[in-house]
Amino acid sequence: MEIGIDSKGKHLLKTQGLTLGYKQRRKSTILFENLNLSLYPGELVCFMGPNGIGKSTLIRTLAGLQEPLAGKISGSGKSDVAIVLTDKVSSLSMSVYDLVAFGRYPYLDWRIQLSSEDKKIIDQAIALVHINHLENKRLYELSDGQMQMVMIARALAQDTPILLLDEPTAHLDLNNRVEIMNILRRLCRTTQKAILIATHELDLALQTADLLWLATSEKTIHTGIPEDLVLDGSFDTIFQFKGFDLKTGKVDHETHRGISIQLHGEGFEVLWTKNALERSGYEIDQAAPISIHLLHEDNKLLWKLETQKQTSTHHSIQELLKGLSN
Repeated sequence: MEIGIDSKGKHLLKTQGLTLGYKQRRKSTILFENLNLSLYPGELVCFMGPNGIGKSTLIRTLAGLQEPLAGKISGSGKSDVAIVLTDKVSSLSMSVYDLVAFGRYPYLDWRIQLSSEDKKIIDQAIALVHINHLENKRLYELSDGQMQMVMIARALAQDTPILLLDEPTAHLDLNNRVEIMNILRRLCRTTQKAILIATHELDLALQTADLLWLATSEKTIHTGIPEDLVLDGSFDTIFQFKGFDLKTGKVDHETHRGISIQLHGEGFEVLWTKNALERSGYEIDQAAPISIHLLHEDNKLLWKLETQKQTSTHHSIQELLKGLSN
């Protein structure tokens, strides 16, 4: 099955009967087989699957760095694809600008001199990922998140219609993970590139991707928009979540206290109150004898706890939980 964000648009990359893996002497190990996939302009695709299933191998194969075992890839020539891998940069004494400039080297002649057009493209790449303030810094001065931004800028400097990234947010903190995913999503819209990301970032992929590729244990890839794959159970089948309900985005909690509570209120504060109660072993039941009401008084949030014996008011969820336990 071939799916794109715009089925009427022209694809930038397409595979036909693609089988990939690796060869060891006379034996071939197949990771995926008979793949028919497409990438379209302006489309952000997140490629997900269990560890060790072959996500990096697919990225390298689509980039032309590894030969497929069978099948055909169209639109993946060296001038069409830029790739960001997890490999570390060995020369950390060079500047950010110099590393981004490497993205133009495939287009230079034997003199290896940057033209005014090359410099313009380099400046644009740096501006697109908002690292202008870093361009004169040495690589050893950068944080992991900043270095990843630089690697993306280098790939952008290649000025290709397709961008492939292998785990671009690995080992980064939450702020950097969110920033990188938002930048990649914006790049799709503003440059009309097709961007494919191999990632473990389930929560971010569900909120940012136009399309998901899910690697299955049957050596195939199941495709669809995030919402459909959640609702039809594809994620549950492939990842076999233990104690996590993807449809609600919550960890399953054991109601070990045997106490039910009504919860009344509006807004995100109710969601966090519900989370704290369920995490602490209470069950939410709107017919329960105990009730909690969230109130706003004098621009302050209060929790009013009513039991059969008494009523009390609390100024934080922690204070509320103590009131319940007493």
